[in-house]
Amino acid sequence: MSYQEKISGMRKELRALNALMPETAKGFAQLSKAVKDNGPLGVKEKEYVALGMSVVLRCEPCINFHVEALMKAGATREELGDVLAMAVQMGGGPGLMYAGHALACWDELAARAA
Repeated sequence: MSYQEKISGMRKELRALNALMPETAKGFAQLSKAVKDNGPLGVKEKEYVALGMSVVLRCEPCINFHVEALMKAGATREELGDVLAMAVQMGGGPGLMYAGHALACWDELAARAA
């Protein structure tokens, strides 16, 4: 399954979950908006933090969504590599494995966009 298929599949699952618990979904959406729209860091920097945490926490769907968001925010592959290196340093061997997922997702999505 491609990363794009994984992203689409997760979105479908989240739509069903949001329909089941609309108030929780609404609250989470408000929290996300408040975090991204406020503070001294820009969206790209915040997405880098989220990606690093996703790698260390081993959340592949999170990795996919944050890589996609970073591409939309104007991130570069080189910047991604720097963030992934920090995530590996913090997460050790498992971080290295999930950093590989993040890079593969980036490369696949970039190839589709080209």
